[in-house]
Amino acid sequence: MRILVVEDEKRIADFLGRGLESAGYAVDLAGDGASAMNLVYAADYDVIVLDLMLPDTDGLTLLGKIRDRKSSPPVLILSARGGLDDRVKGLESGADDYLVKPFAFVELLARVRALLRRGQPAPEKLQAGDLCLDSTRRRVTRAGENIELAPKEFSILEYLMRNRGRPLSRTMIVEHVWDMDYDGLTNIVDVYIRHLRSKIDDRFPVKLIQTVRGIGYMLDLPERTPEPASER
Repeated sequence: MRILVVEDEKRIADFLGRGLESAGYAVDLAGDGASAMNLVYAADYDVIVLDLMLPDTDGLTLLGKIRDRKSSPPVLILSARGGLDDRVKGLESGADDYLVKPFAFVELLARVRALLRRGQPAPEKLQAGDLCLDSTRRRVTRAGENIELAPKEFSILEYLMRNRGRPLSRTMIVEHVWDMDYDGLTNIVDVYIRHLRSKIDDRFPVKLIQTVRGIGYMLDLPERTPEPASER
């Protein structure tokens, strides 16, 4: 899941970025409206966290531009403007939620997850054979055994399971899970796939994470034939 944080106060932006990344999300930061719109046009986001008081534009104006796009993600307004009129105006302008500063990060995270569930038609519980993933509780089991995963491991596994039977390139995995572009040199995906295999495959007779030569990886039961997919 990829989140855009539009916040001009660097201290708050860095705090949100670190917190959301530790929760397993890829995060981009924008300090003004122009940078935010460049990112919105360049990438697909699952949620946008939007401050209203930006140095080059009003947040509601930016919200209108985001909503003018054919496909726009859920938007959570994060603002020091806490009056009833401000909150009503923000929601009526197209925001999906409104959180007033100062805020508790645990509440912001809960609201982000609620927006992700609302905007995500895919099921919250995924299964492939005896492997089960509960995206709401962030819980993974195989053959009834609980498996502890680090946040990035969980995000990769969820991405693979939501695309079951579809080969995913390293580029696609990096762009979805990390806040960075794939440069063709890093082996970060291969390292994390090895970690995942050691936890969900090595001790079980049926291996679910498969290497697709020349492309990357996919997750599926071995008897299924992979569907071709072009790299983004």
